Amino acid sequence: MSRPEPALSPTPKSAWRFASDAQADTNSLPGAFASVQVPGAGASWLRRFLAFVGPGYMVSVGYMDPGNWATDLQGGAQFGYTLLTVILLSNFMAIILQSLAARLGIATGRDLAQACRDHFPPAVNIVLWLACELAIIACDLAEVIGTAVALHLLFDIPLLAGAIISALDAFLALYLMNRGFRYLEAFVIGLLATVALCFAVEVVAAQPPVAAILKGFLPSTEIMTNSQMLYIAIGIIGATVMPHNLYLHSSIVQTRAFERTSSGRREAIRWATWDSTIALMLALFINAAILIVAAAAFHTSGHQDIAEIEDAYRLLSPLLGLGVASTLFAVALLAAGTNSTVTGTLAGQIIMEGFLRLTIPHWARRLLTRGLAIIPVVAVTMLYGNRGVGELLLLSQVVLSMQLPFAVIPLLMFVTDRGKMGEFVISRRITVLAWAVAIIILLLNGKLLFDAIA
Repeated sequence: MSRPEPALSPTPKSAWRFASDAQADTNSLPGAFASVQVPGAGASWLRRFLAFVGPGYMVSVGYMDPGNWATDLQGGAQFGYTLLTVILLSNFMAIILQSLAARLGIATGRDLAQACRDHFPPAVNIVLWLACELAIIACDLAEVIGTAVALHLLFDIPLLAGAIISALDAFLALYLMNRGFRYLEAFVIGLLATVALCFAVEVVAAQPPVAAILKGFLPSTEIMTNSQMLYIAIGIIGATVMPHNLYLHSSIVQTRAFERTSSGRREAIRWATWDSTIALMLALFINAAILIVAAAAFHTSGHQDIAEIEDAYRLLSPLLGLGVASTLFAVALLAAGTNSTVTGTLAGQIIMEGFLRLTIPHWARRLLTRGLAIIPVVAVTMLYGNRGVGELLLLSQVVLSMQLPFAVIPLLMFVTDRGKMGEFVISRRITVLAWAVAIIILLLNGKLLFDAIA
């Protein structure tokens, strides 16, 4: 297939204060830019929609990391089904922000990192880049921990060895990238389906009361009056948006070869929004399923203090009366950890190329970030054992929370700027809603950070 032509930005260069002529024709992820063909106007709506399916599922991976698992397990074990409404609310927030990230990429022809580079002075961009790199390492740290714990549970491999083995998935990511972007997406969707299937079986085995589940999705004043419940609710919402996902989504939506015209971009925004919304509903199901299984297995059986993934693994099979329940739990954890490898690699590449215009081989990038994540896991495991890894996982979530403002605030600045977005600028109503969501998330993340440091 011939190399795609550089996309012309629909907004004038003057709207971007620090854009240069040398940057004007630089595409995001140039190796994959416009590489996925879109059927012509005569094709059915279903075929055209399916051409856009994929990026949303890659983004949804970030909403199922081990940090989310830990808060969901605690919420279900301690408070039953009450916090399901919080998971629903957090998912709604994620849908809004991810749709805005997709809109930015399609409307401006820039990913979020490129947009920051063209808007902010160099000194600010260096700070933003360093914050993003720290978040990528923190995210990779969660992947290492999740993969190492899953290998330990399934094959009794020591956490130390499991952390080192996890470095090998760098080559899996490299292989998939070389095959093509659709292969990447198929791999991610396949593992997501594995996670969903594992928890669907566990939900059926748990036989939770349907009435209690439906009631859990309704708001409850108890969440605000019970301090312990409020703390876990803040943890669930605070971990809603992974900052690197906003950079990732604004880039990978540009892999579709849609017409770079006003009507073409408008259609692409519509389909990309549907894609991410449906994919994040899958994330809602998985997070809700983790909480439901924890509530059914632990809340009414005298195990309300369950907080560690390993403890949940040991108790699931005997409590649910299903021999493979614990194994399915660990398989889902391994699939989720492996999946995050792909998105972490892409996000790191997008951030480095977008902010610095610096390209390094994918394998070198992957091994570098994975190596930086493995070092603290190895050190903590040697010094403090398996329990210390749980504290390290908490630290990774705190680091991600610290980086969140550096992604959310620039995103909302750009999508509300008519000079940059042109006819695709968001409406005043969506602006108010988006800023409200952002402020809530930032305040809750700030409280989480304060509580973790205090």
